Amino acid sequence: MILRPLVPTDLDRICDHRERMFHEAGRDQAQLAEMTASFRIWLEPRLGDGRYFGWMAEQDGQSVGGIGLMVIDWPPHPSHPSDDRRGYVLNVYVEPEWRGQGIAKRLMAAADQAFAARGIDYAILHATAAGRPLYEKLGWSQTSEMAKRLT
Repeated sequence: MILRPLVPTDLDRICDHRERMFHEAGRDQAQLAEMTASFRIWLEPRLGDGRYFGWMAEQDGQSVGGIGLMVIDWPPHPSHPSDDRRGYVLNVYVEPEWRGQGIAKRLMAAADQAFAARGIDYAILHATAAGRPLYEKLGWSQTSEMAKRLT
């Protein structure tokens, strides 16, 4: 199994992984189709210019998982008082038949290295119930974030 950097031609695969990730987390399929269409429009320029980066895990040329990363603008915070950026991990997905083989762990280690290379020392992610145990084993901790839909 190899990790290779994401390229613009990964657009469809990333969108598929994201939709399947949310479906497995129990989201409504009708909402997912709309979300995926909007996400594709959002992702394409970011994947092309490198604002969205990451890796695809492949075995014998077949995609078996992936991870997306971004560096986001954020005001200095007690957790990163001298930096105005955070790393953001998203779209961590491993094909069901490949789970339990350390692929997500390798993807997360690659994320840590990529952020460190960019001088990022604080990162966030939103975990599904299925992903939370892995992230906790890797040193991630839950924060007090809340959300509200305004419309």
